[in-house]
Amino acid sequence: MNDRKNIYTIAKELNLSPSTISKVLNRTGSVSEKTRKHVLEYIASVGYVPAASARKLKSKRSYTLGVIFTEESNVGLEHSFFSSILQHFKTYSEQKGYELSFIVTKLGEHQMSYYEWCMNKRVDGIYVVVGNYQDKGLYELVGKGIPCISTDMILPGMHTVISDNQQGISLALEYIKHQLKKKEIALIAGPKSSKAFIERVHHYEVIGRGLGFDTSHVIYTESFGFTSGYQAMEELLKTKRPEVVLVNSDDIALGALKCLHDQKIRIPDEIQVIGFDDIAFAKHFSPPLTTIRQDRKLLGETAAGLLIEMIENPDKQIPEMTRCPVELIVRQTTKET
Repeated sequence: MNDRKNIYTIAKELNLSPSTISKVLNRTGSVSEKTRKHVLEYIASVGYVPAASARKLKSKRSYTLGVIFTEESNVGLEHSFFSSILQHFKTYSEQKGYELSFIVTKLGEHQMSYYEWCMNKRVDGIYVVVGNYQDKGLYELVGKGIPCISTDMILPGMHTVISDNQQGISLALEYIKHQLKKKEIALIAGPKSSKAFIERVHHYEVIGRGLGFDTSHVIYTESFGFTSGYQAMEELLKTKRPEVVLVNSDDIALGALKCLHDQKIRIPDEIQVIGFDDIAFAKHFSPPLTTIRQDRKLLGETAAGLLIEMIENPDKQIPEMTRCPVELIVRQTTKET
């Protein structure tokens, strides 16, 4: 291999632009098949190895991060909150020279465990965007010692980056007591499969009781989406008509708002609603949703940075739990007294 070769010298020798050489190497952009073939044949003849490939060979690392997005959790890639975190994780990782590869357990008729796929892809670390606590493959993966991080799951041996749920629930309840000056509250909690949601329920009960609220009215949903929120609000209204409903997810909260609208219940005059996430659509809904904002950019970038740190400095001690601050965003589903 000629170490002095680069895309500029190759471009000059082939009488092409450096950008054309880059497009061929990275398989991007529009290049004619004739030109692509000519460049690849020349590169093969001179033994040129692109810098990224050379770095992989030298370091014995793949510079690839595996991504697990468990569909069994009924959360698809279209979920606005999780997909946004994944995008920020991806952008940060690529800036650091890493690419992402989705890890699955079945491709066509071929079945493998997560660990087997990771070995096959030679990934350096794993990012679990959303996981299922019943998925034994995830426990196996964590137990194998591969650097793992999640913005959803909390497991021994796995590093987790999540929002400060205690701070978020406290902000909401303090706001209800001191600014809204309401007493009758309820919580739509989300699925019990989410430890983040369970944690929010715990803080809701503890902090709420400390502030003098009756926190016994809690409704769990079957899944994370709009329809579950609609159904949960229907169920809640059969037994209680609270002044304020706190909802553990904006997607669920939007369904709850639609239910109130369909039942001709005026928001915020009759019932007020507070969500949790601040998804992009929350401010465009009618009425715009008051919510606890999670910093999706901070969550994604922090997770990527810590995972890369674990890979590149394996002896460095990294805390198993990192909590990111949240803030209250006041819009029109609440009305201060």
